[in-house]
Amino acid sequence: MLNANLAELSALLREKKLSSVEMAQEFLARIEKLNPSINAFVTLDKGMTLAEARAADARLAAGESGPLLGVPLAHKDIFCADGWRTTCGSKMLENFIAPYDAHVIAQFKKAGSVSLGKLNMDEFAMGSSNETSYYGKVKNPWDVKAVPGGSSGGSAAAVAARMAPAATGTDTGGSIRQPAALCGISGLKPTYGVVSRYGMIAFASSLDQAGPMAKSAEDLGLMLNAMAGFDERDSTSLERKSEDYCRDLAKPLAGLRIGLPKEYFAEGLSADVAKAVEAAIAEYCKLGAQTVEVSLPNTNLSIPVYYVLAPAEASSNLSRFDGVRYGYRAPEYGDLNDMYEKTRAQGFGDEVKRRIMIGTYVLSHGYYDAYYIQAQKLRRLIAQDFVEAFKQCDVIMGPTSPSTAFNFGEKGDDPVAMYLSDIYTIATNLAGLPGMSIPCGFGDNGRPVGLQIIGNYFAEARMLNVAHQLQQATDWHLRAPSI
Repeated sequence: MLNANLAELSALLREKKLSSVEMAQEFLARIEKLNPSINAFVTLDKGMTLAEARAADARLAAGESGPLLGVPLAHKDIFCADGWRTTCGSKMLENFIAPYDAHVIAQFKKAGSVSLGKLNMDEFAMGSSNETSYYGKVKNPWDVKAVPGGSSGGSAAAVAARMAPAATGTDTGGSIRQPAALCGISGLKPTYGVVSRYGMIAFASSLDQAGPMAKSAEDLGLMLNAMAGFDERDSTSLERKSEDYCRDLAKPLAGLRIGLPKEYFAEGLSADVAKAVEAAIAEYCKLGAQTVEVSLPNTNLSIPVYYVLAPAEASSNLSRFDGVRYGYRAPEYGDLNDMYEKTRAQGFGDEVKRRIMIGTYVLSHGYYDAYYIQAQKLRRLIAQDFVEAFKQCDVIMGPTSPSTAFNFGEKGDDPVAMYLSDIYTIATNLAGLPGMSIPCGFGDNGRPVGLQIIGNYFAEARMLNVAHQLQQATDWHLRAPSI
């Protein structure tokens, strides 16, 4: 059961071979066994989980049906969930109990899924290794000496370790795709605005996007069917007709044009990652696809542009954490200003402080035009690169990460080296495009390699089709760590 996909779990419930309560108990037992060593979950509440499972069993007994009804999932601790502790990986929100549901959580509740708990993450989603969490680092189930990626490292590790069949994540610059690649699972960042950000604690509002993380492309489609939809409470939510993201899974790939950006296969890409990615692309050619070389000439600008815009937005979004209304407050202080200073100094970790300071600097008088406005202009050029590339191809492929998972502490003293691990993923966030990562092999050290698939706006169903067809022809997505 632990290796079953979402459709198989749903069938077990529908055919009454297993109840939702029994299924939840199986996963809770797995979590109890493995979480002390992996540290993927930060909050568990067995009582709430089983209460949700009993409610799902009642709906099933009443004749209701649905692909996720009664199926257990886990949620990144960035989503507010009524009655659940929601920390965002920070001391600042250590004791915050959310009084309402994020839109994503509400959508899954409506679908009848059961929450297994809240998952560890880099503090306020700022990080690429899950080393910045106040609640300790998450370990990669394939090799506990290695990082799981970030910021959705807890989500990726939980799915890879079979502690949850699937999980939610968020992606601001690669935070779904990069950990999915490093942990050997599938993850999808939808087009910006397809999934509501309401109730998702904000990092960089023009970049943040929620998405699914699971073992297979088919599972991603089932989750996205539940997650997507217009939400009037989110001003960036797009009002579009609902669609079935699984509708094209079986479609043949004959005639598919795969764009290969020359910038993605240049200096900086590890040889073992390149080998696995090229083998996956060769498999696509056997399935009837053809490759074309495309160029994304401003790829090298995506890191500096991102690290101007994202910290600028973060400095504004995180100003609400001041110790006045909710969250952590310094125990001792003099006047109001002293309370602000001590609360934020004690409540935020080093990486969050670094980004707040950068963001405040680039927005300050005298630097706004030189940095922030210039970065916005370059962002438009990066988006235009994709517009031109998609005139020649249907999807773009390349590596998700330049290397397999690195060891803990390896990049801790060099923030720039850490930031470069997102070199292939950030541009899609800047452009608002959908992107996904699927497993495509292993590196020389036995750690997973991810293949990135980028689609044009609203091409999620096509991307899932492309990913599913490879997963029908290979078994990389079925491999699991031996823990």
